[in-house]
Amino acid sequence: MYRFALRPWWIVSHVVVLAIVVAFVNLGLWQLQRLDERREGNAQLAARLAEDPVDVAALVPEGSADGAAVEDRRVTATGTYRPDEVVLIRGRSLDDAPGSWVVVPLELADGRVVAVNRGWIRNDGRFTAVPAEHRAVPEGQVTVEGLLHASQERGTLGATDPPEGRLESLARVDLARLDEQVEGDLLPVWVQLTAAEPGAPATSPQLLDLPDVGDEGPHLSYAVQWGIFTVIAVVGYPMILRRAARERGQRHPDDAPGLDDPDPDDRLVPGDPRLDATAR
Repeated sequence: MYRFALRPWWIVSHVVVLAIVVAFVNLGLWQLQRLDERREGNAQLAARLAEDPVDVAALVPEGSADGAAVEDRRVTATGTYRPDEVVLIRGRSLDDAPGSWVVVPLELADGRVVAVNRGWIRNDGRFTAVPAEHRAVPEGQVTVEGLLHASQERGTLGATDPPEGRLESLARVDLARLDEQVEGDLLPVWVQLTAAEPGAPATSPQLLDLPDVGDEGPHLSYAVQWGIFTVIAVVGYPMILRRAARERGQRHPDDAPGLDDPDPDDRLVPGDPRLDATAR
């Protein structure tokens, strides 16, 4: 009844379905691995958010070039803003609204400089530089508090910035590029502002929320989806084979071959095990 399933085209179909099932299983396992990584990252983030803030000048010593080791640390920084060197960071949406970040260098007491992301402004593409109403910063010495982040790097398909010249906007917080136009020694980290003393002007950008340590992303739902696809393939393909066999067994008499005629759907083909039996 199922001899037809040994024919070449059906064998190709079996191999294709098997490859699809293997791919679905591996994609589901990959999503579970990503979920574990996300949970580990959330646990580390929660631990760092629970720590008391430390002075960024002490946390990042002079000559340090790696900011990844202090990612998401809570820090304070005391210094003076340089509003003339403010930069717009393009393409930063918030709650699905298009916008940009406003980054201002802050000169520390030791002469070094740290980039401070003062928050988000709505920008649907009209602004190629920080608008005047969002350039205002507290005058004199300020103390800011926030989260520390490493320099952002361009991905495979990310936008690029001109390598030279004074830029009013950047595609990302690229500290190497920002260092080209900021006087002084720029730290290899930047601060996402969460609080400041004295308080910010009324026209200041909107502060960004702290990361959600409970957000595990879509990885679990994706893993479940790949599992469902796997079950559909594993259960559905045998049902297709069964239906094909039933249709061959219940063929209409007018369409059926004669008693003395070979069934055209049951002819011997190279590789059919019945050829070996006939030879014997």
